[in-house]
Amino acid sequence: MFDMGWSELLVVGVVALIVVGPKDLPVLFRKVGQFVGKAKGMAREFSSAMNDAADDTGMREMSSGLNKSLKAATNPLGTAMDEVKSATKSLTNIDPDSETGKLAAKRAEDAKKMQAVRDRTIAERKQREAKEALAAADAEVSKLAKPAAKKAPAKKAAAKPAAAKKAPAKKAAAPKAAAAKKPAAKKPAAKKPAAKKSDT
Repeated sequence: MFDMGWSELLVVGVVALIVVGPKDLPVLFRKVGQFVGKAKGMAREFSSAMNDAADDTGMREMSSGLNKSLKAATNPLGTAMDEVKSATKSLTNIDPDSETGKLAAKRAEDAKKMQAVRDRTIAERKQREAKEALAAADAEVSKLAKPAAKKAPAKKAAAKPAAAKKAPAKKAAAPKAAAAKKPAAKKPAAKKPAAKKSDT
């Protein structure tokens, strides 16, 4: 409405300061603020009165109907989809005493029974698989336990004689090592052929 920039506001402020004076300037701002507040309140009351008058005359209903027709004209596919959705909602509201309602109730009951049977079958299969897995694990543990039990006594029996055999072996190895430390007899060195002298 009033197209004023910062430079115009600065000029108005300087003129107000010169004309009104620094003492009366806060009083002027307070009165201007009160006036603006009253003007906003009056504008708010006017717009609410106009809205009430529009509601009383039915203008809102006409405008909403006009908006729907404009929407249908601009987007026929969206309008058709909205009509299909409203039609399907009306089809789901079936009278339970009618033949269709009874058939729908029977189908729902059959679906619940099938779901219960399926859930029970799944539970039984999981239980059977758990038993099979437990039996396989027990068989594996028993296979591992049997060879370990057979190997343990054999190790103990073999360990005792080996300890007895090791002690004499060390004593017998000592004279062999002494014999190996004796120096070997020296072989005479082979003679190298003499180099030929040339007459040059």
